[in-house]
Amino acid sequence: MKIKRTFLSGVAGATLTAVLALSSAIAFAAGNHHGSHGEKSGIGIPGNAADVTRTIEIKMGDNFYEPEEISIKKGETVRFKIINTGEFVHEFNIGTASMHAAHQEEMIMMVEHGVLEVDKINRDMMKMDMGNGKTMEHNDPNSVLLEPKETAEIVWKFTDDAELEFACNVPGHYASGMMGEVHFE
Repeated sequence: MKIKRTFLSGVAGATLTAVLALSSAIAFAAGNHHGSHGEKSGIGIPGNAADVTRTIEIKMGDNFYEPEEISIKKGETVRFKIINTGEFVHEFNIGTASMHAAHQEEMIMMVEHGVLEVDKINRDMMKMDMGNGKTMEHNDPNSVLLEPKETAEIVWKFTDDAELEFACNVPGHYASGMMGEVHFE
């Protein structure tokens, strides 16, 4: 497992470096980052802290999650404690594979606009208007974006038995295998 993670970290680092180098040549007219994820049906809703049945700690490394999969009951409200133990910026995002694919295009825009660097988030730039009133605030209730050594919490209620995964959509990370599976009991 350690060899796989070391290899994936090297691949992810090289991929992100290439994306950063080529980002000025890539043009995506991706949609709205502000408010987009939590409004999708089928993935659940922001949970009420009083309804939390358990806490799951998720460690994000370069480029892997510990644990790599979680089991959830339909209707369960979970508190996720997310810790970035890696040396890169990472994301924890609950969604479907198609949601992650669309979000990856938005994350490329964040790199193109200088909001994301390999190990830094330029948070003051996240409120910048990217056109048509759209921002890159990354304030969706099912997602957190963290610099190295940062922690955050998400309280999420899993309302549907859907094909979900948690993933890092920073350019190159998902492609390097930084995703985990959500299984319903």
